[in-house]
Order: sequence, then C-alpha cells, then structure tokens
Amino acid sequence: MASILDEYEDSQNTRQTAQQRSRLAAANIGITHSGFVKVRLEEEKPIFTKQRIDFSHLEKINHFAVCNNQLCMSLGKDTLLRIDLAKPDQPNQMEMGRKDDCKVHKLFLDPSGSHLLISLSSSECLYLNRNTQKVRSLSRWRGHLIESVGWNKLLGTETNTGPVLVGTSQGAIFEAEISATEGSLFNTNPDQYFRQVHSLEEDGRPAPVCCLEVERGLENKYLIIATTRKRLFQFVGKVAEGSEQQGFSSIFSQNQDLLPSFQEFPVNMGYSEITFYTSKLRSSPKAFAWMMGNGVLYGQLDYVRPDSLLSDVQVWEYTSDIDFSLNKPISIVLTQFHFLLLLPDRVKAICTLNGQVVYEDVFPDKFGPLKKIIKDPVGGLVWIYTERAVFRYHIQREARDVWQMYMSMGKFDLAKEYCRDRPECMDMVLAREAEHCFQNKRYLESAKCYALTQNYFEEIALKFIEAKQEDALKEFLLKKLNNLKPSERTQITLLVTWLTELYLNRLGQLESDDSTAPVFQETRGEFRHFLGSAKHKECLFNNRTTIYDLLASHGNVDDMVYFSVVMQDYERVISHHCQHDDYGAALDVLSKHCDEKLFYKFSPVLMQHIPKKVVDAWIQMGKRLDPKKLIPALMNYSQMGSTQQIKETIRYMEFCVYQLTVTEEAIHNYLLSLYAKYKPESLLWYLEQAGTHASDIHYDLKYALRLCAEHGYLQACVLVYKIMELYEEAVDLALQVDVDLAKSCADLPEDDEELRKKLWLKIARHVVQEEKDVKKAMNCLSSCNLLKIEDILPFFPDFVTIDHFKEAICGSLEEYNHHIEELKQEMEEATESAKRIREDIQEMRNKYGVVESQEKCAACDFPLLNRPFYLFLCGHMFHYDCLIQEVSPHLSAVKQNHLEDLQKKLAATAQASKSRHRPPPKEESDTASLGKGSVGTSRETIKSDIDDIIASECVYCGELMIKSIDKPFIDPQKFEEEKSSWL
Repeated sequence: MASILDEYEDSQNTRQTAQQRSRLAAANIGITHSGFVKVRLEEEKPIFTKQRIDFSHLEKINHFAVCNNQLCMSLGKDTLLRIDLAKPDQPNQMEMGRKDDCKVHKLFLDPSGSHLLISLSSSECLYLNRNTQKVRSLSRWRGHLIESVGWNKLLGTETNTGPVLVGTSQGAIFEAEISATEGSLFNTNPDQYFRQVHSLEEDGRPAPVCCLEVERGLENKYLIIATTRKRLFQFVGKVAEGSEQQGFSSIFSQNQDLLPSFQEFPVNMGYSEITFYTSKLRSSPKAFAWMMGNGVLYGQLDYVRPDSLLSDVQVWEYTSDIDFSLNKPISIVLTQFHFLLLLPDRVKAICTLNGQVVYEDVFPDKFGPLKKIIKDPVGGLVWIYTERAVFRYHIQREARDVWQMYMSMGKFDLAKEYCRDRPECMDMVLAREAEHCFQNKRYLESAKCYALTQNYFEEIALKFIEAKQEDALKEFLLKKLNNLKPSERTQITLLVTWLTELYLNRLGQLESDDSTAPVFQETRGEFRHFLGSAKHKECLFNNRTTIYDLLASHGNVDDMVYFSVVMQDYERVISHHCQHDDYGAALDVLSKHCDEKLFYKFSPVLMQHIPKKVVDAWIQMGKRLDPKKLIPALMNYSQMGSTQQIKETIRYMEFCVYQLTVTEEAIHNYLLSLYAKYKPESLLWYLEQAGTHASDIHYDLKYALRLCAEHGYLQACVLVYKIMELYEEAVDLALQVDVDLAKSCADLPEDDEELRKKLWLKIARHVVQEEKDVKKAMNCLSSCNLLKIEDILPFFPDFVTIDHFKEAICGSLEEYNHHIEELKQEMEEATESAKRIREDIQEMRNKYGVVESQEKCAACDFPLLNRPFYLFLCGHMFHYDCLIQEVSPHLSAVKQNHLEDLQKKLAATAQASKSRHRPPPKEESDTASLGKGSVGTSRETIKSDIDDIIASECVYCGELMIKSIDKPFIDPQKFEEEKSSWL
C-alpha cells in the first residue's frame, strides 16, 4: 500500500492559514518527522529569574528568615525588622534591647510565620510572636546554643507552638513548648517546659545538631530526621492517638534499645544542611536534599517503608570548581526537580533527575559574599541575602523540560505525565517509547505507541512488515483506525480493508494448524468483534461487497455468514443455508427477523422440504404476511402431489379463512379448490358456514358451481344454486339427489307465490311420473298450500282410480265451500258499512254553526263577517286570506306551489265569470251559454282543492301546530330585522 494516500498525511498535519504564514514567514520553522511544526514566537522565559529587593536600610544584614509571606531580618547589632510581604509598605522595626556584645547566631521561623526564635551567640534564646511587639527571653533555654528547630506542623497555632524539638551545638535534642499568652503571676515565661529527650554523637563525641525535621506519617506514626556534620539520623515511632500533646519523648524512648538508623559520610566540612520539598501546603514532604562534606545526598521520602524513610537515594558529588578552602558550599534549598546550592559568590541549580548543572548565577563582588539561601515553603519563592542586599528568585515552569530527561532515562510514563498539555512533546516521547519497545522486541507495545504518534504511517507499517510481525501490524492498524475521525472516510476504508485481510490471513494459518486451538477461537472472536464494531459499521456497510469478496476468496464461509448477519443481509444468510440444505437454519433466520419480503422469496424452497415448520412460521407471523403472495408457492407444490405439503397447505388456508378472517376472493377460491380435490368431506360444511346470501360470500359462486359440477358434488351444486337464487335449477338438480332437498329449495322464494307453485308442481310431477308414488304426491299437497288436487291430477295416468285421492278431492271441495261462505259474509259486512257511511255523509251535510255578528278572526282580530271565512268544529274562525297566511309557512314546498297554482286558477275563473255578466255579441251568445256549466263546475272543484289544503283541520288545534312545536317563534333569517324593529 504505497503511501496510504497522501490524503492521510494531509489530514494529520495542522494547516496554517494565510494570515499565520505571512506573520511567521521570518520565524525559524522546522518540520520534524512527526509532522509537527515547531515555531518560537517569543523568547522563552528562564526557569529561574532573579530580582533584587530594595530595602532602605543602612545597617548590614546579619540573618534572614522567611515563611508564609512573613519576612524577618536581623540588622546591625540590636535591630529586628519584620515585613508582611502581603503589605510590604508597612515594615515593623524594633529593638531587641540587648546591651552586651552578643550577636544573633540564627533565626528560626515556624511554617505559619507566627513564632520567631532568635538564637544568640551568648547561648541565650529570645522569642517573638507575630502579634506582639515585645521580645521575650526564654530562661529555660539559657546555656544552650541553638542550632536547629523541628517545628510541630500538626499542633502549632498562632499563640502556641505545641511540642517542638530543639537541637543544640553540643548534640543534645530538647523538647520544648512556647506559648505567647501571658502566664500567671508566678510564671511569666513563654517557655512552658524544656527537657532533653536525646543526644547525637560523631566519632564518640557530641556533635552539633545541624537540622531537625518532624513529620507525621500513616497510622499515628511520627518520623524525625536529624543531621550532624557527617551523619543523618532517622527516628520512627508511634504516638498513641490523643496523646500527641505529650510530645516526642516516647518516640526516642522506643529507639533507646536499638542503635539509631543513620547514614554517615567520611568528609566533614564543619556543618551540614538538609532541605525538603513539599508539593502542597500542610502536606508531608516528598523529597529531600542533604548538603554535607562528600556532596549532596538527595532522594525521595517513602513513609510506608518500615526500615528507612529515604528511597531512591543518590549522591551528587561536588564539581571540581568547588574547593573547600576557597568556596565551600554554604546553604541549599530543594525545588521539585532541582536543588540550588549556594556558594560564596554564585548559585548553582542542579537537576535532581540527571545531576546536571542547568543554571549558574554569579553575583558581583559589590554585594559582598553570599550568606544563605532560603525557600518559603508556602509561597515557593527562593531568597538569598548578603550583608548589603536581598535577592528573590521566581521559579517558572520548572517542569517544562523534565519530559526530555525522563525520556532519556527510559521513564516514559513519567515523561508523558509532564507533557500532557504539549502534544508535540508527547509525540516525541511516544515515538521514542515505540522505538525503544521495537528494539527490545516488544512489538505489540511498540505498535500501540506508534499508533498514537504522528510519524509517517508508511514507515511504521513497513517496519512491522519487514520484521514479519503481523500481530503488531494489526494492533497498530487497529489503534490508528480508532483514532481517526468519522470524516476521514478514505483512510477508514483503507484500514478496514487491510485489517480484514490480515485477520483472514491469520485465521487461515491457524485453521490449517488446528481449528480447535484456543488461539484460533480467540482470533476469530477478535475478528468478529471487529466486524461487529458499531464505530465502523457505516464503513463496513458501504464496502460490504469488498468484504464479501475477501471472505469468499479465503473460503471463510462461517465468518461470511456472521458478517451477513451483522450487516442485516439476511437474504445472503438464508441463501447460504438453503444451498447447504440446512433448511431449518434458514427458517430460523427468517422467523427471527420476520422480514415479509424474505418470506415471500424463500417460502417456495422451504415449503418443498419442511412444509410443517414453514406453515408454523407463517401462522406465527399472522397478519404480517399477505396470504395472496404465498399462493404461488402453495399451488406449485400442491400440484406435485405431496400429501404432507397438501395437508399443510390446507391447514394454512383454513388458518387464514377461519382465524385471520381473510376476505380475499383468491384465498377462498383456492381453499374451495383444495376441498374439492383433496378434502371433499369439508366442502359442503365450508359452503354452508360461508353464508346463504351473495353479499356474505367471499368466493366466486360461478367458480364454485363449476368446480362442484366437475367433481360431481350435486348437493354442493344445489347449495350454490340456492345462494344464486336459481331456484328452478336448484330444484331440478335436487330431485336427482333427494325429494326432501328439492322441497327445501321450493319453499325459498317466499315473495313469489307463482314461482313457488311452479317449483312444487315440478316436485309433484317428479313424484307422480318418475317415482309413481301417489302417497308422496298427496304429501306434496299437504306440504304446500298453493297446490290443489286439480293442479296435480293431470300428472296421474288415466288408469289410476279415484280411490287413491278421494280424500284429497273431498277436502278440496269442502275448502271451496268454506271460502264461498267467507266471501258472502264479507259482502254483507261491506254493504252494511257503505250504508252507515252514506248516513254519516248526509248528517254532515245538514250540520251547521251559528256565527254572531261580533265574532272576530282568530288570526287578525278583525270582525269575521266582513270577508269570507272558515268555521271549524273546535270553535276557531278565520278569514279566508288569514287562514292561508297562517297555514302557508307550515306547508311543504310542493304543497305551497300547488296552493299558489290553485289560487291563480281560481282568480282566472273569477275573471271569466265577470266577463259573462256583460252582454255578449249575438254570434257568441250560444257559445257562452254552452260553457256556463263547465266554468261553474271547475270553480267549485278548485275551491274544494284549496279547502283540502288549508281547511282540512284547524291550524291552531290540528297536526300542523303539533309539528311546529320545535320551530322558533321568529325565523332565524329574519331575527335581526325583527330585533331592529323593536328598538
């Protein structure tokens, strides 16, 4: 794979914009093998930056102490200067009040900056609290020249030091406690107690205690480090919980029976100094550096080790330019990765990782010799002072180049830890680690590291190929693939394809050796996990044809099936199972994924071999399958004559019809044909339960009739004829089967008596002429009331005697006589009814009502006799026109139109009658006289028709008023008009 495409390299390199290129054109730009661009935009600041502090004082500086931003200086003979660095413009200067010639020997400031001890050369000691202005003498300490103090970081407060350790020039270690509060009347001293707990020796003689450090470890374990000029002592012991206030005497008493643990060096330069590095405030120190005669002993502090607190100890020997007779080391401080060694005229910074001098600062002679270097453990600043000046060092980004040192030492984990935010450095560390692992034949680890670098892809790949390390190459490609972005589709495609080929090659090699070996199974599991990876599913799906080709070229059928399942390409999986005659597995895949299209496609093949299981699967799918689309497969194999296939086909068709209630005509026709050919005992039952009306039938009646006729199922044909309402054909066919069946058919046309009689005559003729059974013929007369004896007599032969149907004839005559009597009675009742009606009519003609002259119309309330009017039996009276006006809204549109037409005709007849009163011409007088009677008759007819419409009943008491009960009083369309008329 030559160059894995230049696109890959381009996607990994950061593109510079045009503006950046113009701005950096003059910069020193170098492109490394990793693809990162190194650009230095500004000069990088050094780790150690010196700054001189300007103090406006005239006296020389004797001693200096700083801690927790509290700075104390001894000036001249008797002056003490205190400065809170948070308020540097408010210095506090005081006199110690000493009249003798004694000098300040040392200053000791506790970690909180609250307690200051002043050791005098006269073997006296003074105490000053931060919150007071009075220097107090420690009387119990008199007679001891104090060389060191071990502060109590746990119990110390602003007003009380808690138990502390004090080292003297005579090798004695005292335990003491100082309180800043005023004592009682008889005890005004700040020192609470001062007792010796131990003593240190060198070469059998007392040696000054140069340094003391007290730390608390785990489980109430205390660790005390003390140094002399050549020795470093360690004291370890437990203090009972709650008894810390009782001091450290118990720790030294625990070590009395044993020789104290110490380290000794031969060279004695008259003093020594130990310094510690603490990463966080109020935490235990992590590292130490001890300046003594042979050099600097430095290392880590391990609070878990039972034998010694010191671990990873190394000795940095003094360089050749350090001569004890000329420039003996004075003091030392320790930072995270360096210790600063103070010489009379310079400061050297030595890296604790490789022992190299990384910084050297020479001071001019005008400031005088350097006296001491001090580090504030809280602020992290380093201070140096001479008699005439004070300097302060800022330490910036001390760990900036530490990764390179760890890398060169082979400590790659630490190197990566210190360049997490610098990708270009991280890349170099990873590349070095990868190369280191490759050279040591740790190829898999090398591949993992190479995958995280930006080195050229081709070089790394070729490296593993040349070394014939396919597993490492595979690991490299996998890691590289996981680091690609989804947008880098070309690279992802290439890597996925290459990895597939590598996996297949490896599987082929392992399978040829032993396919049951755990290594083969493990590799196959990895390959399948790779194929099923959700992260690369899109790439695998888009390139599935290529993957299929690779799998096929290697003959890896099992993994091809697995890949098909992952890609949800179930058609390929099912085809594979069918090709290998594994129809059960094919059906399992179908049933599991329930794809209707695949069911339609593969059901023909599966139905041929496992029909029962296939039908079970269809039934389980239920309505998700369309039975019509399965008919071709069913018909294909049912025609081949397989008994089991036909049986299962009928079972599925019955499931569709009886349980799924399918109404498709094709399904019912197919089931009908199956019944007719293979299960005739179910045919008639199916036709009967399907319904007796054509609207309820879901099969084709004509097809069913033809099918039953072809197979000679006459009774079924009769049933179909009955449903088709072809009763004559049904009776004719039924007579070939059974007379009773024909009788049931003859009674079906209930509304057509003529047809029923005709059908019964057919039955009677058949009984008489074909069966020659007179008794049955007589039964036909009793079964149908439409037949008479005279209807069937013509069917009998001439030689038949009357004795066979004498009773029938007599019964018929009696029935005729009874019918005649009923008709006579009905005629008499009709005559009587007509007589009564004529009498009622005559009575109504003579009925009248009396109308008074003051009577008024019920509608308009005007006198009634002024215009034509109507009088109803209920007593209501209306003018003719008022009644029309009241009735019209309640009439239908048809009656309203008819009423208007009648009124027009009445008006026309009235006009014609007026014209007749004028003398007509002579020649027309005969014609007018001829038409006089017809006009009068027509007028009365029109009035009668109008009366029938408007005066059939009272408009207030009749049915019209009842029907209008739900109508509003005011027409909705005229509501607004009516409303405005009231305003």
